Amino acid sequence: MRLLYGTGNQGKLSAMRRALKSLDVEIVGLKDLNCNLPQIEESGKTPLENARIKAYAYYKAFQTPVFSCDSGLYLKGIPEEHQPGVHVKRIKDIELSDNEMLTYYSNLAAKFGNLPARYQNAICFILDEDHVYESMDDTLSGDEFLLVEKPHPRREPGFPLDSISVHKITGQYYYDMEANDAADELALDDGFYKFFRSIFSE
Repeated sequence: MRLLYGTGNQGKLSAMRRALKSLDVEIVGLKDLNCNLPQIEESGKTPLENARIKAYAYYKAFQTPVFSCDSGLYLKGIPEEHQPGVHVKRIKDIELSDNEMLTYYSNLAAKFGNLPARYQNAICFILDEDHVYESMDDTLSGDEFLLVEKPHPRREPGFPLDSISVHKITGQYYYDMEANDAADELALDDGFYKFFRSIFSE
């Protein structure tokens, strides 16, 4: 089965292909379509609401099985006006580049100290008009970690905050603890895999 993943982020597309590699699906992204894309206002207040908005917009535009994901970043120890939530990349209605995101969140950590953080992930999958599946289960989200001021020298396109993400217990950058990083990635992979496996086994 061919599934459209409603993202233009190649890093996220690669990660999802890895997560679902054992299922009989072909995953394509928005850049693979080579056509005009609908303009979407992500006006939801939760990751699931935004995932739903995007999935329905792409399904309406392309009439093909499609899923969209969205994330919220939730930080402890900062005033509410600095809480990113679903606006991880959008600050004061301005869409930030990878470098701008890295600078902004590094500055937050410099101002408030190392920030306990957690992503909350959600997915909406539209197989057809009669079959819509959604989840914001904890299995789709990662463990609490720390955002710190000083970036790691490694950069991955599409994942700028990974460079300032530190393991809460060991105090190590995730990029310096590849084995644990891989274990965390596999845990997230397993959450998305189980979501789709449960659907296709119905």
